[in-house]
Amino acid sequence: MEICDYSFVVVGSGLLGAVIAERIANCLNKPVLVIEKRNHIGGNCYSETDAETQIEYHKYGTHIFHTSNERVWKYVNQFTTFNAYRHQVLACYKDKIYQLPINLETINSFFNVNLKPYQVDKFMAERTSLQTHQPGNFEEKAISLLGKELYEAFIKGYTLKQWQIDPCQLPASIFNRLPFRKNYDENYFFDNWQGIPKDGYTAMFERMLSNKKIHVLLNTDFFDVRDQLKKDACLVYSGPIDRFFNYKYGKLSWRTLRFEQEVIEVEDYQGNSVINFPEIEIPYTRIHEPKHLHPERDYTREKTVIFKEYSLKDNGSDPFYPISSADNIKIFDRYKEEASQLPNVFISGRLGDYKYYDMHQTIARALEIFEIGILPKNPLA
Repeated sequence: MEICDYSFVVVGSGLLGAVIAERIANCLNKPVLVIEKRNHIGGNCYSETDAETQIEYHKYGTHIFHTSNERVWKYVNQFTTFNAYRHQVLACYKDKIYQLPINLETINSFFNVNLKPYQVDKFMAERTSLQTHQPGNFEEKAISLLGKELYEAFIKGYTLKQWQIDPCQLPASIFNRLPFRKNYDENYFFDNWQGIPKDGYTAMFERMLSNKKIHVLLNTDFFDVRDQLKKDACLVYSGPIDRFFNYKYGKLSWRTLRFEQEVIEVEDYQGNSVINFPEIEIPYTRIHEPKHLHPERDYTREKTVIFKEYSLKDNGSDPFYPISSADNIKIFDRYKEEASQLPNVFISGRLGDYKYYDMHQTIARALEIFEIGILPKNPLA
């Protein structure tokens, strides 16, 4: 088939695009064209193998699948089996390791005390008592819950590096993603199901897109072929929403990531898959050691591979995360309103909705788009 022959076109082969393409091909039995700008499928979940150590790693940063949504869990398990990995994050502050999210072990170690869980509220109240009004931004929300000392040690510098913006300019709601615990629980997620695909994310995506009715065009920019598409094609677009409208209301701000890869001739470099480095003087935000994501695998004991992660502002060429400042939200709302008026066009995903989605949330959103937006319009439904 030629590009102009497809009645269903999906832009992007990350989770949103892959799920919708899979549903169209397998539920509607219709051909679907997937247009992918990169040279691989899988979006930011893409995994590949380091040639020197044979350790599989996530090219765009560590991705942990977790969900309490049974429907999403059953859906994704059609294409992979997950291992028993449980995510734990540590922070290195002034050359000392602390637990993240901040829990009772973090508090006791940082303040050199030995609190019991029932003593935490009183102890923290003495450090947050200066907060006398409703938090209006990320920094105020963090200090109101953690106090200034913990905030400046573990949150402020990391946030500055990660978002490339003053925390006072970020909405208070972003802090809701950061748990705070009064016990010794060190699990990062509390979802019912969690893990890493045993044979990697890329293998999972290959199965999702394996139907012969799905045709994937790699190394192809949607905007280079946009005029060749069938005019009334059903279009699912998961790229940056401002680019779709040619920046007519202004450019949105994005954050991207850069990774420095290094093979080290030791069996285990840091003892954990992810360690955060919150100090502003250290230029990278985290170090990833991906061999810890697959404890079931027998990797080499002679070498390991690590990745130092750097967060950078992006001009839209390779956006990873939206920067949800008040000005950006105003711009996005104008694009969203215009997008809602387009017939047979669905703009969504982390870049399309300008919203931080976890993987399970993206899958749920994709299923919703297919069932509510696409499926009823097809005569086979």
